[in-house]
Amino acid sequence: MPKFIKNYWFNPDCVGVSEIRTRFKTTEATTRKMVTVAFLATLSSIFQSMGGLLPGIGYLISPLATAPIMLSTIFSFRSGLTAYILTIFLLFFIQPSELIIFPFTTGLLGLGIGSSLLYFKTRLSAVLVGSFSLLGGILLVLYVFQFPVLGPIASSTFSLSTIALVYVFSFFYSWLWIEISKYCIKKISKVIT
Repeated sequence: MPKFIKNYWFNPDCVGVSEIRTRFKTTEATTRKMVTVAFLATLSSIFQSMGGLLPGIGYLISPLATAPIMLSTIFSFRSGLTAYILTIFLLFFIQPSELIIFPFTTGLLGLGIGSSLLYFKTRLSAVLVGSFSLLGGILLVLYVFQFPVLGPIASSTFSLSTIALVYVFSFFYSWLWIEISKYCIKKISKVIT
């Protein structure tokens, strides 16, 4: 295996994650931690609801709901889970039509990416955990709930080719989010140190 590929996929380069987590854990006030998680959950619910409130441009904004959940999960898995559940409750009041999408796609992806960056610390593991969490959520919505989450592209009848295409999409989408997350984490860690 070429060295640059090994360095890219297997090199643990999540120093910023550790700095952000340490900073969050050493914050003295529990109230400040709760307010931060609640603020991130509110941002996530606003981003997610844009898809239903502003058709067209809102569909470009709604995938950003992954970022606040991912950041909350980097603080601690418990904070990420709290933000995830709080976002679901907020969406119930703001935009109930997004309740089928967020818990199984963008929110689940944020939990997967955040926890993998927190615990596994390599790019490959983060991409794999994110892609499998997104794949599982999409397949659950598509085949169990029979909701056309992918529109007319994929039918709700079981098909291995559909699963393969959804996984390829999930892999590249997760990879994109890992790169975005790493960039944002570097910027945030520079600001807080």
